[in-house]
Amino acid sequence: MAITQERKNELISEFKTHENDTGSADIQIAILTEEINNLNKHLSTHKKDHHSRRGLMKMIGRRRKLLKYMRDNEVQRYRDLITKLGLRR
Repeated sequence: MAITQERKNELISEFKTHENDTGSADIQIAILTEEINNLNKHLSTHKKDHHSRRGLMKMIGRRRKLLKYMRDNEVQRYRDLITKLGLRR
């Protein structure tokens, strides 16, 4: 269910804002989105896995808070990010 280190490095290189960036809000949101999508696929198969569902809800809440932070502080980066990731917001 967790994403591989190679995929994580790809996401970091795609969404980094400067050379040594490894933890900006853009990267955190991209990684959370990838994990959420993987967990959604898992839960479509295993419908009674309530422990994973709780983890999914926690990830969604964390991503929502980061998106709100981006929306409030850096509107243009927020808009670019949601179009890149294909989020509905």
